Amino acid sequence: MLILGPIGFTAPWLLWGLAVLPVLWLLLRAIPPAPIRRRFPGVALLLGLADETQVAERTPWWLLLLRMLAVAAIILGFAGPVLNPEVKPAGRGPLMILADASWASAGDWTQTAARLAAAVDEAGRAGRSVAVVALTDVPAGGPTFAAADAVAPALPSVQPKPWEPSAADMAALAASLPEGGFDTLWLSDGIAREGRGALLDAVRGHGAVTAVEAPRGALALAPSVYEGGAVSAPMLRARADGPGAAEVVARGLDPAGIERELARAPAAFAPGEGRVVATFDLPPELRNRLTRFEIAGETSAGAVTLADDALKRRKVAIITGGAAREGLELLAPDHYLRQALVPTADVIEGTIGDVIMANPDVIILADVAKVAEEPSLTEWMEKGGLLVRFAGPHLAASDVGRDTLDPLLPVRLRIGGRSVGGTMSWGEPKALAPFAEGSPFAGLVPPADVSVSAQVLAQPGPDLAAATIAMLADGTPLVTRRAIGDGQVVLFHVSANAEWTSLPLSGLFVQMLERLAISSKAARSEPADLAGTVWTAERVLDAFGTLGEAGGLAGVPGERLADALAGAQVGPEMPPGLYASGDRRLAVNIIAADRVLAPAEWPAGVIVEGLAVAREQPLKGWVLAVALALLVIDLLASMVLGGRLRGARAGVAALALATLVPVLVPVLVPGLVAVLVPGRAGAAEGPLEDKILRAAGNVVLAHVLTGDAETDRVAEAGLWGLSETLFARTSVEPVEPQGVDLETDELSVYTFLYWPVTATQPAPSPAAYAKLNRYLHSGGMILFDTRDADVAGFGAASPEGRRLQALAAPLDIPPLEPIPRDHVLTRSFYLIQDFPGRFDGRAIWVEAAPPDAELAEGMPFRNLNDGVTPVVIGGNDWARAWAVDDQNRPMFPVGRGLGGERQREISYRFGVNLVMHVLTGNYKSDQVHVPALLERLGQ
Repeated sequence: MLILGPIGFTAPWLLWGLAVLPVLWLLLRAIPPAPIRRRFPGVALLLGLADETQVAERTPWWLLLLRMLAVAAIILGFAGPVLNPEVKPAGRGPLMILADASWASAGDWTQTAARLAAAVDEAGRAGRSVAVVALTDVPAGGPTFAAADAVAPALPSVQPKPWEPSAADMAALAASLPEGGFDTLWLSDGIAREGRGALLDAVRGHGAVTAVEAPRGALALAPSVYEGGAVSAPMLRARADGPGAAEVVARGLDPAGIERELARAPAAFAPGEGRVVATFDLPPELRNRLTRFEIAGETSAGAVTLADDALKRRKVAIITGGAAREGLELLAPDHYLRQALVPTADVIEGTIGDVIMANPDVIILADVAKVAEEPSLTEWMEKGGLLVRFAGPHLAASDVGRDTLDPLLPVRLRIGGRSVGGTMSWGEPKALAPFAEGSPFAGLVPPADVSVSAQVLAQPGPDLAAATIAMLADGTPLVTRRAIGDGQVVLFHVSANAEWTSLPLSGLFVQMLERLAISSKAARSEPADLAGTVWTAERVLDAFGTLGEAGGLAGVPGERLADALAGAQVGPEMPPGLYASGDRRLAVNIIAADRVLAPAEWPAGVIVEGLAVAREQPLKGWVLAVALALLVIDLLASMVLGGRLRGARAGVAALALATLVPVLVPVLVPGLVAVLVPGRAGAAEGPLEDKILRAAGNVVLAHVLTGDAETDRVAEAGLWGLSETLFARTSVEPVEPQGVDLETDELSVYTFLYWPVTATQPAPSPAAYAKLNRYLHSGGMILFDTRDADVAGFGAASPEGRRLQALAAPLDIPPLEPIPRDHVLTRSFYLIQDFPGRFDGRAIWVEAAPPDAELAEGMPFRNLNDGVTPVVIGGNDWARAWAVDDQNRPMFPVGRGLGGERQREISYRFGVNLVMHVLTGNYKSDQVHVPALLERLGQ
């Protein structure tokens, strides 16, 4: 290929024809030949006569120039001109493609996968063998080279993993490289890590290395921590060469158990700064609902940090049986409880009736004998509350639980107590016995200096052993427990202060409270706490930051989990996610607390490219079209000069020229401008005020501008087709559709928004999201279309589906469900049960029906007269099924034959029903329409 500036030629040898143009000039100029002058006297008789046929003496220079340009255009056209030709050095021998394929690659994986496929295809055309290796999944036997056509079908299986390449795997790959020379294409995630240098040196010893990186650096979140009454989420970036900003989103469960956005916090990087902290000041009710933090708009597992028990502070109510005497606060029944719980729990105060209304997680009664609010306290426990009671002088002196089992005690108590020197006395204070295997305190080691000098005793009985979860060295119960409904009551047979025991003075006291889930540690568990335990993965993250089921992963030893929490690298045997052991939950995140992200550095001699490559644009058709136009003009000019265009012929020629120029100029000039000056196609919009007024005074179907010119063009054509259908079939008369810029346009004037989702479209700003939420709350509707025919999990299996999840996360969307058969969308205008577009699929998602919506007896559907679903989500590519051209003809095929046209018709009917649902609400759900609907259904 010959390259001349931005234009290349695929057949440059044809350009030698341009050298013949001077010869053609001479030949054309000599035709027609000059006339021979002969003087003849009789010519005088012909004077005054007009000759109908005129022959020019010489060809005019401008006509010669026109012909030369036409011939030059033909030569250039057949030489194969290409704009922005992609020129790469010719490689020789095998090609090995290394892909980091880590979490940092997930955000740009669509472009990375396209680059990978292009490299394999190019190698196939060059006859080179190929080996593809993902560094997060290194083959045991090393890379194997094969023909490109054999490698290409397996490329979709190369996917990023939610961890990073390990130094050990890269060292093993370097040791297993095949003999001989080969080139290497390294698809990098742009992050420096240990082990990369050794592997790079190994592959450079076999041939040339080309690195491909995305231009933007990776962003990540370190584990969140609770300090000083606020939650901090540190954010990291790999490239710190300039300022930067992002938002961190805190997500958690609402009262219905649906994950929603709870808060947002901005984070701005200064130049040269690689770590900033986003701070959330949340009330306990919201903080305890947190499930994850994520960077807005980022789709990678590194941009997500999961929340676990370390952030949750339980609400604990402490109620005592008496006040502390002045100056003797250390003897107060609740002093040591507060010292143990205040750092890790939110302590509330009040009467039993008051604290029950606050719905605490735990209620502690410290030496409280009689409880007047027994029914309400029992009801609270049956719903899952934990009641913890401590003995003391008041409980020992009362008759509570003596004759019968008290509803608020786990066991019956004996009259009086037991103390050193008392009636039922010990000779000396008793130590604690080791905790049994089935006890919640199993694994804790009682200190030797902890002793008990007094306690209340439990009545012996057949159930006492099962209720005992801790005992003294002589076998008497120290802590007993009983289940009540979904909750439980626990009794410490000693006081909560140091009068009866030294237990409150020890660290074991805090550990026992933690094991009972009364408090939770604000810091990560220490390795010693996890020793000897086994943890099971409940849910795990994929590379794109989606939390899914763990499947059949084996249990993880506590020691390995402790290493991961301390910063050790996660991997396939322990992916990032939530791990459980008993009632404890720990989050294993990708980024360690002390992690520093740094950009990858490539030595001299390694070619570094970006993922975005200039697209080649063939110009052959345009240049030949220009040549054809010039030849047509030459033909007309020659006829004029030859005198052949007179009278009616001149009128025909003028008409043809007048027709040709308006056709060629709009086609050729904008087309050439669009090719030579890339930019966004389409005419400029009028003034914003006129656009708003036109939309406010009419029914306008609008589409969200995605930034992709082709997607926006198809969306506009699709809404044109739907508007024409509405105009022809209904009383709705929409005007021309409009493209909506979420950042600048006012949304409230639009009836309906069609949002085609692309894998690479940028996320709107916080201000735009605020406008979108106002639009949804005020009755607007958005049709999200992933256009991928895969709507399982809102299309999460495709890049568009994953992008939809990121784009829709900040929106205040109600709970959704697959559309039921009795939804109003099935009958708002047409009676339909399928909702096809270019793809034929029924599964679309709409707002879930209220829980109390029941099917009335004798009625075919429920009464859902409560509003319009604000969002409809699907992936059937409706715009391509609706799209029409300027002649009102379908732009894209749908299905095959009559079946495809029937599918297109049902697609139009779905669009009509959708718009009618927006305009009329759930009018057709009123039961007054039942007789007419039943008649139309033939029932």
